[in-house]
Amino acid sequence: MLRVVERRMVERSQVQSQLSEDLSSPDDIPRLRQLKDTEILKSAWEEWNANKKLVEELTPFLQDPDETMRKLAEEDNIRISESLARILSETFPSLLVPRSSAADLPGALLELKSGVGGIESSLFLATLLRMYERFASLNKWKVNSLSHNTNDGGGIKDVILEVKGEGAYDTLRWESGVHRVQRVPVTESGGRVHTSTVSAIVLPLLDEGDVRKEQLYSMDEVKLEVMRARGAGGQHVNKTESAIRLTHIPTGITVSMQDERSQHQNKRRAFQVLSARLMDQKITREIAERRAARNSLVKSADRSEKIRTYNYAQERVTDHRIGLSIMNLSSVLDGDALLDITNALKQDHAQRVMEEMLAGEGDATDL
Repeated sequence: MLRVVERRMVERSQVQSQLSEDLSSPDDIPRLRQLKDTEILKSAWEEWNANKKLVEELTPFLQDPDETMRKLAEEDNIRISESLARILSETFPSLLVPRSSAADLPGALLELKSGVGGIESSLFLATLLRMYERFASLNKWKVNSLSHNTNDGGGIKDVILEVKGEGAYDTLRWESGVHRVQRVPVTESGGRVHTSTVSAIVLPLLDEGDVRKEQLYSMDEVKLEVMRARGAGGQHVNKTESAIRLTHIPTGITVSMQDERSQHQNKRRAFQVLSARLMDQKITREIAERRAARNSLVKSADRSEKIRTYNYAQERVTDHRIGLSIMNLSSVLDGDALLDITNALKQDHAQRVMEEMLAGEGDATDL
């Protein structure tokens, strides 16, 4: 671990020496961010070296013939040794985990789709939608509905939310996967517990500048179709071709958007969702390639995998990826205890990244 810290400090010094006094160049921004991200690590490294020096200075006094001096030196040595142990076991591990490359994204797109369970699944989707809206409010994120399809039973078939705010994607990305609910439906007369599922997909939200920089697609790869919107909407829907469907030919990704009244707005929203899905594919591919190169069996957020169960009878929510159970279902659904789950998932991920680094992968990165 100390070798990794020392190497980071050397890299920091090199970056610092490369920066000129005139920091007006756009190329300086990533390096300035790198310096800022390692500032706390630099302070911890200096504290480590200062304590090591104190131990060296105390060593001769541990053999002092004067009992009083020897006892004072022993007390100081114990105190400093405890400080060194704390820095090594707690401070360095928490600071060495690379900063997430998703931390600077402006937000996330959250897609919820009803799965097994019919009407009960769509009703549970409405419950999860409320949970995420409350969670976003607690984090002071802005939420906007891009697409919203209901069914006759009062539930929701699917929904796409735009969530904007600092750390939104970095936090919500752990929600990708299958969410399972076990409860007695209101329509169940026999009191039997039913199991239903809702799938969640969290995509990175990009602004237009990022889309151009990433070069995720070219327009000749996209098939654009204009059609009349379906569903409620009155005469406007029947007479205006405002709905948009995009097909990215190389990947087969299809995006349909009709909730906006303007064709221009639907087109803009559709390209936004297409960009998010392509960026998500790129991130997933890079993670897979990096892990394959390391031959590392690290857990992933497989979207076909059951990640969490909400058990109403036991008032329990269990996240199966880390084996965490919270015996307060209401608090999770209100958004409060959901933070405990996402924080635990982040901590588990950081620990695994640290294990990779200490196993010889000092260049481990976090996506």
